[in-house]
Amino acid sequence: MNLLADQPERPRERADAARNRARVLEAAAGLFTSRDPRTVTMDDVAKAAGVGRGTLYRRFPDVASIARALLDEHERALQEKLLRGEPPLGPGAPPAERLAAFYAAMVELLDAHIALVLGAETGPRRFETGAYGFWRAHVRALTAEHTTTVAAGAEVDALADVLLAPLAPELFERLRADGRTTTEITATLTNLAHRVLP
Repeated sequence: MNLLADQPERPRERADAARNRARVLEAAAGLFTSRDPRTVTMDDVAKAAGVGRGTLYRRFPDVASIARALLDEHERALQEKLLRGEPPLGPGAPPAERLAAFYAAMVELLDAHIALVLGAETGPRRFETGAYGFWRAHVRALTAEHTTTVAAGAEVDALADVLLAPLAPELFERLRADGRTTTEITATLTNLAHRVLP
C-alpha cells in the first residue's frame, strides 16, 4: 500500500521541478531586462524566483547558464532558417548576400534580446557557446567558397572569427548607446559582407 501511495507523488515532484524552472527563467528574464545583466547574481535569481539556492544550483550552475536557456530558443530559430530557410538567409544565394542576411538577422536578434546575450555570452564565454560554434561554421563555409587552396584553410578560420567580431554583444550595446540605429549597423555590416566576399 505504501508503494502505491508513493507513486502519485513522483509526477507531482516533476511538475514542481518544471514549475520551479519556469519561475527561475521568468524571474531571471525580469532581472536581465531591468538592470545590467552582468550584475545579476544567483542569489538575486533565487530570491526573485522564490526558490532555494540548492534548487537553483541543481538546475543551473551559474547565471550565464540561465541566460543561455532563455536565449536558446531564439538562437535555434535562426539556426533553422540558416539551414533550411529561404534565400538569402537560407541556402541558394551567393555567399556575400547570405553573409549580409546573416548579419541583418543577428542585428535583429541582438536588438531584441541584448539583455540575454549580455548575460550569456560576454567575454571569453562567448566563444565557448554552441551558438558561437554554429555561427562560426556558417561564416567559415561562406568564406571558404572563395578559397581555392587548402593552404588558405587557416586564413579562412581566422577570417570567420574576424567577421563575427562586429557581432560581439558589448560592441552592439556600445553602438546603440552611442545612438547608432539598427538600420545603420546593418548597412555597415552589409557593406562589409560585400567587400569581403565580392
